[in-house]
Amino acid sequence: MVSLTPLSFLRRSSDVYPDKVAVVGHGQKDISYVELRSRADCLSDVLRQSGFEPGDRVAVLLYNGLAMIDAHFGVPGAECILVALNTRLAAEEYRYILNHCGAKVLIVDKSLAGQLIDVLPDIAAIVQVIEVGAGPEVIKGSLPYELWLRSAVISQGMVDPADENAVLAINYTSGTTGRPKGVMYTHRGAYLNALGTALSFGLNYDSVYLWTLPMFHCNGWCFIWSVSAMGARHVCIPRPDPDAINQMLTSHDVTHFAAAPIVLESLINHESTSRLNLRQVVSVATGGAPPSPRTITMITSLGMSLTHLYGLTETYGPCLVCELQPSWEELPLPEKMERMSRQGVRTITVGNIRVVDSDLKDVKRNGTEMGEIVCRSNSVMAGYFNDDAATAAAFQEGWFRTGDLAVIHEDGYIEIRDRAKDIIISGGENISSVEVENALMSHPEVLEVAVISRADERWGEVPVAVVVLRSAGSVSGIELIEYVQGKIARFKAPKSVFFAEIPKTSTGKIQKAILREKLSAGEFDDV
Repeated sequence: MVSLTPLSFLRRSSDVYPDKVAVVGHGQKDISYVELRSRADCLSDVLRQSGFEPGDRVAVLLYNGLAMIDAHFGVPGAECILVALNTRLAAEEYRYILNHCGAKVLIVDKSLAGQLIDVLPDIAAIVQVIEVGAGPEVIKGSLPYELWLRSAVISQGMVDPADENAVLAINYTSGTTGRPKGVMYTHRGAYLNALGTALSFGLNYDSVYLWTLPMFHCNGWCFIWSVSAMGARHVCIPRPDPDAINQMLTSHDVTHFAAAPIVLESLINHESTSRLNLRQVVSVATGGAPPSPRTITMITSLGMSLTHLYGLTETYGPCLVCELQPSWEELPLPEKMERMSRQGVRTITVGNIRVVDSDLKDVKRNGTEMGEIVCRSNSVMAGYFNDDAATAAAFQEGWFRTGDLAVIHEDGYIEIRDRAKDIIISGGENISSVEVENALMSHPEVLEVAVISRADERWGEVPVAVVVLRSAGSVSGIELIEYVQGKIARFKAPKSVFFAEIPKTSTGKIQKAILREKLSAGEFDDV
């Protein structure tokens, strides 16, 4: 029996389409599929020849680009484990993650390396730093990536795992319980979910995929492997800038891209978008928050087709897709938009997804009875790295508990109604209220704090904080916001701070529902 692994996708495409362009953009020369395979083989060999062994963790802090694609094949091809780091974190968060995963190698973009200088001495396991990009070294003792890659003595290249259930990647959550957890992906799970996303999104040989979604996010929702499996073209831009998106859409005849609603909103509102002249329909996938009717209407008017996806880091990215039904075309526009904003039905390679009560019994398909979304599939994580307790808590009788509360409609389409874990999704990024609360509580003048979400036209929702001080007036809201920005990633900091009493139950539990009601009623004033 042959192990299922996404490494086989690159091998096949390099055999079938050796001279076809695989990767363009981000200042790189065009790379063919045979060249991409050669680079991945070199990375596998140089890792082994540098003394790294199967199971060793290789951390990468990179923007979307060729080196990141190399890593998604070359690192697991050396039987090592890829840890793709979020490029937007604070130094303290990098310190925690790198120590927790025990990374021995760090491959980092020179423009991001400065964020790590102060924390690297505290990372016990790292023995080698590789810098990507031109110019002098930023981190003392590092090696230049391209020179390091070419130093490999070609021997084995990428090697398939002996066990398809071996871990090939660890992806850290955004700190859903105050500390990020390392979600373990297997070769088998990545293989299956990559094929599922390719099928659900309609990728084929002629597809041109624009990288607006961060490749570090659930390994780019597995699209790095999906696009390569189909022999399609990767078009890379480092960040989802509207000008760059519009330029690439036309100059490369892009057919597909995926993005959070905030990216779509920025694209819609950008002045250059009014001059956009697409030569074909562009398929767009969005997730993180339901697209608004306005977003759906505007994106469609640009000549794009929008698909709503739902998933978590623990499900390798997308596990639900809002499949468009032909009958919806006959519906009044508001009703059609409402259907299109639902989370949908399971993707092709997902085993089963249900909405259940606390006893794991299915809720009624009536669109009103709420339950929790649970999933059982080959594309559910193998567990949390070095955290058996959290892994056990995440499953119930073999079902992964998402923590998302939803209803299921008569047609089987799932629609999220609330988030049981108090996660705030802002611009497609998950923000843990607990993490923000912990950052605020570390301030010596803060006695009590509760973080909730507030609707935001641009970001979907943003965190706000209700605070009780030890001494009234001892610190301002602006000072607290700046303090938090120095403790965690800036985008996680509260956008407003309110000084008010925090309601609690008789057992001392904070009643966030009451705080949300007060916020909605305008009973709080920004301070």
